[in-house]
Amino acid sequence: MQRGCRLSSTPDLGPRPQRVTVDAEQVRRLVGDQFPQWACLPVRPVAESGWDNITFHLGDTMVARLPSAAAYALAVDKEHRWLPALGPRLPLPIPVPLAQGDPGAGYPFPWSIYRWLDGEPANVDRISDPVRFALDLAGFLAALQSVDAASGPQPGKHNWFRGATLRTYDAQTQCAFTALDGHIDVGLAREIWRTALNAPWDEVDVWFHGDVAPGNLLLDGGELAAVIDFGTCGVGDPSCDMAIAWTLLTADGSQAFRERLAVDQATWARGRGWALWKALITCVQTLGRCDEEEANARRVVARIYSEYSAG
Repeated sequence: MQRGCRLSSTPDLGPRPQRVTVDAEQVRRLVGDQFPQWACLPVRPVAESGWDNITFHLGDTMVARLPSAAAYALAVDKEHRWLPALGPRLPLPIPVPLAQGDPGAGYPFPWSIYRWLDGEPANVDRISDPVRFALDLAGFLAALQSVDAASGPQPGKHNWFRGATLRTYDAQTQCAFTALDGHIDVGLAREIWRTALNAPWDEVDVWFHGDVAPGNLLLDGGELAAVIDFGTCGVGDPSCDMAIAWTLLTADGSQAFRERLAVDQATWARGRGWALWKALITCVQTLGRCDEEEANARRVVARIYSEYSAG
């Protein structure tokens, strides 16, 4: 662990990324032009692609991963530099890049080819043993935090300042309070948010994933089998990785997770803040839709309220 190089002021997130589209034919051309050894392999979209990257199967054993905006493309070099170094030190498989592509075929950003990792995204219904799942995830994060952080990537635009101050997202959160007034208990949300902002960090850098979310946790037979999408990884404050305690884990699982990682009260409060920020933003985006995404965001808010009020 090392003492981090702190940002002197609250970072500016900048404008919303302008996303591009890419289709299978473009990917075929990119692969054929830059990696002719794989030109004969079929290309087809992945069923559940993400937001930051557009993903395609390349044959049966590989995947092409293309950033959807210039801001997301900042993570490509980082992933190629660090994932091969992190992988051998972790107890579960993570993506390891096989090749890095260049812009071409009408696509403007660097991109990657990875080995395909089997598994299905985690959700409550698919997890066979919630406490074991929580302990396995905590063990993975403990191993990640134990890797030497001395030369790791500091928070920045490449990861939307994960690992830096939660105040980066204060403006968004304050807007959410206004938009949700009358729809949720905004007074309690403000109290929880203030508690998170005021919770101190010892400023000792450790590695973090940055987006420990259900879609990035793969299951095999109901058990945690792999962790994917390290685009927001870096070194700094690991509290962002605690948000999963409110977004996916059960109450018993959350307790086991916290104990396994020996999370102190301040880090737990900041993690709660990360979970609250994301849930509130999602509530605003889905307000009035009455769909599964809105229901899930409100479930997370209710879970945060309950856990906080219980002390």
